[in-house]
Amino acid sequence: MKLSKLSIINYKNIAEATLDFSSRINCFIGTNGMGKTNLLDAIYLLSFCKPAGSVTDIQCIRHDEDFAIVQGFYDLEEDPHEENLLEEIYCGLKRGRKKVFKRNKKAYKRFVDHIGILPLVMVSPADADLISGIAEVRRRFLDGVISQFDAVYLDALTRYNKAMKQRNTLLKEEIPIDPELFDIWEEQMVSNGQIIYTKRNQFIDAFIPMFQRYYSLISMDKEQVSLRYSSHLQEGDFLMMLRQGRPIDKILGYSKRGIHRDDLEMMLSDYPIRREGSQGQNKSYLVALKLAQFDYLKEVTGLTPLLLLDDLFDKLDALRVEQLMTLLCDKCFGQIFITDTNREHLDLILEKIKAEYRLFDVNDGLIVNEKN
Repeated sequence: MKLSKLSIINYKNIAEATLDFSSRINCFIGTNGMGKTNLLDAIYLLSFCKPAGSVTDIQCIRHDEDFAIVQGFYDLEEDPHEENLLEEIYCGLKRGRKKVFKRNKKAYKRFVDHIGILPLVMVSPADADLISGIAEVRRRFLDGVISQFDAVYLDALTRYNKAMKQRNTLLKEEIPIDPELFDIWEEQMVSNGQIIYTKRNQFIDAFIPMFQRYYSLISMDKEQVSLRYSSHLQEGDFLMMLRQGRPIDKILGYSKRGIHRDDLEMMLSDYPIRREGSQGQNKSYLVALKLAQFDYLKEVTGLTPLLLLDDLFDKLDALRVEQLMTLLCDKCFGQIFITDTNREHLDLILEKIKAEYRLFDVNDGLIVNEKN
């Protein structure tokens, strides 16, 4: 899969840009705050129907403007010898209006129907929250990977969250509630929660060896790492937990137990990496997670995901940078988008990879294609 062209109007600090990309390496160079990450975020938006991070759609519209448009043209064919019609993906944002998302000029009724069409993996400084942040961040990682290839999982997740919100609403009521109303929503939480739990387990079991292999390559076998999935569903009958927990949950005003409290324990030599890891080890861990995610999505979808690398080399020593550059030489990674403030890093990569590339200079939202 390749992104051939990207058009942007009024997205974040980018007033207007039309960019034609290399099928292999695309580098965005500029100092911090100039808009490099905003370019990657625009590409992310076209895959996930939402911006990366916690910003809202309206916050993505350029200051003093009423609308924003991001439009991409993709070649989904994996065979480079065949010419195909490009897929046009369009996202329109307007203040006071609902977001419009289209594929080949046909609007989606449900944004979830688009998820998985354009698989994408992004490595960014915000990934540090996977290690240091709350469990919700790690659940979002799980959901973000599995939802890209499993529509049943995404549907179950949507239904579970709806049922949980309805149960929480009942818990907050001050008047007595018919127990049968609780039964209805708890049964939906259980049926959908079991699907989520099973699929998360299956994913983790298959994912761990891929992750450990990448970490071993990046660290040159200096440390051992692992992942552990923890869930209340490992403790017994989920429906019984919910029913027995109603009195306490009523006091709390929310559902204390369930799939929405799952966590992914990240370990370095049998200890939590958040407690034991150095900055370099943490960064290596996160990059290994994302490269394993890339391999997994490629294997299960049959498409080569786009790989977005934002400020990749920060906090890595020279040896780990060298190992990463060696990994990126592998053609299996397909089309790559890289941002960096350090031109030397990118020059070293491009010299080592010896592949087609394009360089873009980014300065306060203005993007200029440098001649190779």
